[in-house]
Parts: sequence; C-alpha cells; structure tokens
Amino acid sequence: MESTVDLSATGEPALMQEDTQVHVGIDLQPGTLTLTRNGKDLAVYHALVQFASPHANPWAAQEVKFSAKGPDGKSVGLTVDLLNDTWDGPRADVPDAIWKVVALAATSAGDVGITYAPPGRA
Repeated sequence: MESTVDLSATGEPALMQEDTQVHVGIDLQPGTLTLTRNGKDLAVYHALVQFASPHANPWAAQEVKFSAKGPDGKSVGLTVDLLNDTWDGPRADVPDAIWKVVALAATSAGDVGITYAPPGRA
C-alpha cells in the first residue's frame, strides 16, 4: 500500500568547506582486489573511502574501510589509514592497488566537488 506525503522545501543546499567529510562507497568486482593480512588472503568486495577538506584545504583521502571475505568465507572488515602519523601527507607503505581504489571513489565523488590526484602524481 502506497502512502502520499505532503512535502515542501525551501533554500538552496550548499556544502560547507569547513571540516567537510564525504564518504564514498564503491562495489568492486569479485576477484579484482585481494588484501593479505597476517598471511590470510581477503577477497575485497566493497570499499568505503573517507575524504575530508578541513578548513577549506584541498580534499584528501583519510582512510578506506574494506569489506571482504576471508578464506573461511566469512565477511571481515579492514580499515587502512592513508595519512602519515603527522597527518600532513600520505602514508608511505600503502600499496598502489589501494590508491587505485581511492581514485575510483574520487571519480564517483566528482559531483560533490572533490578533485583528487594520487600521491606523487599531483
């Protein structure tokens, strides 16, 4: 049974550039990304990338939360921090494949004003 809702709206929504965060989720094709943690292969099927633009600074990817299936077939989560310990640049030990996931998510987020270049390629 369908119900109707009396809805009205006013104003022109705009993003704030102070401490703005955007989370972009993307589904990955099965078998295209495998992460290895503690010697166990994890088949990634979803990634949630967090972008931020604090105080009108350029957009930066802060972390990626992966959803994956472990060797036993159970779903597991894995979070990868992308910024170094001083929060002023990318973490050096992040594999290139993860930066490719971030770039894919940034492409999906283009309509909210995110422009992004992988580290070292700006």
